Amino acid sequence: MVPGTGKITMNGKDVSDYIPFDNLILDMRQPFAVTETEGSYDVLVNVRGGGFSGQAGATRHGIARALLTVDPDFRGPLKRAGLLTRDPRMKERKKYGLKKARKASQFSKR
Repeated sequence: MVPGTGKITMNGKDVSDYIPFDNLILDMRQPFAVTETEGSYDVLVNVRGGGFSGQAGATRHGIARALLTVDPDFRGPLKRAGLLTRDPRMKERKKYGLKKARKASQFSKR
C-alpha cells in the first residue's frame, strides 16, 4: 500500500479487470470507507489460490491490516466493522484408516 489515488492492482491487472463482480470490489474497498481514507492509497496485491470471493476477502483483510500500520487509531472502527478478524477455516487433515479426512470405505455386513 502506497500513497496515491485509490487504485487497486491485483496480480498486475486493474481490479475491475481481474475480478468480474462489482460487489466483491466494493467489499474490498470497505476498510477505506470505514476509516474515511478513500482515494488516499494505491494498493498492489499478489494473490493466489481460492476463488474470486476468497481472494477479495483476503485482500480486504490485508488492506485493513495495512491501514493499522499507517495509523493505530483506525483499530477501533476496523474492529467494530469486523475487518480485522481472520477466517480460521482450514482444510482438515487426512486420518489414518480413512480415504480422506472423513470419508471411510463403504460398510458391508457380509
